[in-house]
Amino acid sequence: MKKTILSLAVIAALMTSCKDKTQEEAGEAMDAATTEMTEAVDSAAAEVDSAAANAVDAAKDATAAGAAKVEEVAKEVKEEAKH
Repeated sequence: MKKTILSLAVIAALMTSCKDKTQEEAGEAMDAATTEMTEAVDSAAAEVDSAAANAVDAAKDATAAGAAKVEEVAKEVKEEAKH
């Protein structure tokens, strides 16, 4: 009877130890996944910011080129109107 109780106590102790270790490993895995997701989101945000800045620059360049073309055509029309 003592051996049975002692055996059950040892099994209970081992199960508790394994359960704690499993929970600890799950917590570490969750922390690692959270870190990776945070880094991925930060990286994506930086890429979006960069793309947005490039788009704004391209729009400014296109607007300036369009304005220059309009001025050029306006000068041509004005010259032709004089003749």
